[in-house]
Amino acid sequence: MHPHTTLRYINDVVGYGVFATQKIPKGTITWALDDLDQHYDESYVSALEPLRRDLLIKYSYRDEQGRYVLCWDIARYVNHSFRPSCIATPYQFELACRDISPGEELTDDYGYLNLDHPFYCQPEVGCDRTVVLPDDILLYYPQWDAIAIESFCHFNRVEQPLKHLIQPQYRFKVEAVAAGKVPMDSILGCYYDRSCSNNQLTQAKYTSANQG
Repeated sequence: MHPHTTLRYINDVVGYGVFATQKIPKGTITWALDDLDQHYDESYVSALEPLRRDLLIKYSYRDEQGRYVLCWDIARYVNHSFRPSCIATPYQFELACRDISPGEELTDDYGYLNLDHPFYCQPEVGCDRTVVLPDDILLYYPQWDAIAIESFCHFNRVEQPLKHLIQPQYRFKVEAVAAGKVPMDSILGCYYDRSCSNNQLTQAKYTSANQG
């Protein structure tokens, strides 16, 4: 996670969340996958006893290969919002999609995290969505692409303390996208197609608030 963030307790319903300790400008990398994050194959997760399996699934997201990715730091506590302050990119990092003020929570739309089951959420003002569905990315990727592209316009104008964590295979492309030399790839490339999986897990349906 961005170094200017901290973990805070919110309430008994939501649990914990990640908050900015200083202003994080639009276009800043707020999170990047790194080599300390752990990857688990579906077969490994399904073989775990229920307690550890359910906790791992709760705090993980699934990548385009269907692997469960467990972030080693406070990133696993980032909560959901249908009007998030951060946006995913197809390059294994997220950007602030607006200026994030000190004390403001960093949030994601869980729709691009390849959830196994619907995630039921608290209502949000000005938003008709109340549930995140596993295939939301297929419906909303044009909207999310547009937000990410616009956020990339600010990439070279702000400090990037996590820039060194960009995966080597993406560095040249990210520089070119940020400079406006090439179009951004679609976030649709992050989608995990479950029709390719022979071992789908049964995940508990979390019907509580937008807990991370």
